[in-house]
Amino acid sequence: MATGSIPQRTVLGTRASAHDRFASQEFSLVLVSGPHSGQAFPIGQALRIGKASDNDVVLDHPTVSRNHLVVHRQGDAFVVQDQGSTNGTFIDGAQVKEGFLRAGALLEVGDVQLRFQPMMKSLDVSPANGDRLGDLVGRSLPMRQIFALIQRVAPTDSTLLLIGETGCGKGAAARTIHKLSPRATGPFVTFDCASVSENLIESELFGHEKGAFTGAVAQRVGCLERANGGTLFLDEIDDLPLDLQPKLLRALEDREFRRLGQSAGAAHKLDTRVIVASKKDLWAETQARRFREDLYFRLSVFTLTLPTLRDRKEDLPLLIDALSGGNLWGRLSEKQREQFVGHTWPGNVRELRNAVERLKHVADIPELASESFLREYSGPDRQDGESLPVSYAGPFKDVKDDLIRAFEREYLTRLLSKTRNNIARAARDAGLDRKHLYSLLHKYGLVQTSEE
Repeated sequence: MATGSIPQRTVLGTRASAHDRFASQEFSLVLVSGPHSGQAFPIGQALRIGKASDNDVVLDHPTVSRNHLVVHRQGDAFVVQDQGSTNGTFIDGAQVKEGFLRAGALLEVGDVQLRFQPMMKSLDVSPANGDRLGDLVGRSLPMRQIFALIQRVAPTDSTLLLIGETGCGKGAAARTIHKLSPRATGPFVTFDCASVSENLIESELFGHEKGAFTGAVAQRVGCLERANGGTLFLDEIDDLPLDLQPKLLRALEDREFRRLGQSAGAAHKLDTRVIVASKKDLWAETQARRFREDLYFRLSVFTLTLPTLRDRKEDLPLLIDALSGGNLWGRLSEKQREQFVGHTWPGNVRELRNAVERLKHVADIPELASESFLREYSGPDRQDGESLPVSYAGPFKDVKDDLIRAFEREYLTRLLSKTRNNIARAARDAGLDRKHLYSLLHKYGLVQTSEE
């Protein structure tokens, strides 16, 4: 019998280290019955299973035929083909001549059971040369590693999961991947799962026929159909309703879908590359049962974690000049540069873009480009009662998210100052669980150590 061991899954969060910024899935069949239970058999392009000694996986069991089945990889999908076995091949209890394997599926070869198990493996990638790639800018090590990773994954047609805080450039990364892919001449369609009400999101994704529901006065083409031949970018995928996730999974697995109200025999072929993004650790969401594990594995064939702006402040001069379209960094005073570098940028590159947009028009006017002007977004101490900075430019959701982050950071900063960094007291005063407080402090780079 072929031998192997079960590799450990690498859990990636939004703060993964540089070596964990990129992960790919490895797929194995794991024995769940018999004396060799736990043995894993990696799947490449094909895996032949049977009793005969020339199979890739030899199962010496009386219910297994000499050449029982073959597992073929077709893109991101895995197809099981029974080879005329005596006792049949079953997937999750259903006998098949040919069928697709999904994450966690139970494959029965005669009386031998194997579990189809995707496993995440972190990869080390040498950084690329250059400080620009598509819509992305940066010369720091994390960004040059991101460039190398994108150059590797862009030519494939695999689904991709982008993880990172709001404003760190997930949309720019998705556009860059599209531009470098074989689908570059096709459409790039973006859909924000958090921006549409739950009762309309299915129609926005899949489309609907006239009369499919109350208010459907005309046919609508959904995002999956509009992205035909190109790339579909699903932002905030963690906000996709649980009851809709199986339908998206089915469309990705079967490579076809139907509009709401469309007859069963009128399916549309799905010819699009899907890239998704999440501001949350999507694996943690699956463990909390807020996201389906099978859909997670289907979406995270590749996982790419983008660094925050506070983790790559050496890129500030390059980013500021790129966003301003000129040499704005060289026109700033030393005090202004210190403020840019000293700020934690909770809104990441999006916050920086808003700051640059305001500053580039007044950088040469001393009475406007003063320290008081920078205070609006660089976060120096404010007196109690002063309002938080609010930018009314941009989408409602983005402005709201920026304001919430500004409030949370300001509240925590004042809380630590008031309690002299005493975490126990700060948690009591704020009415927060200490673990939750630690999580918030870590989020904004305010972690303290006093416990007395």
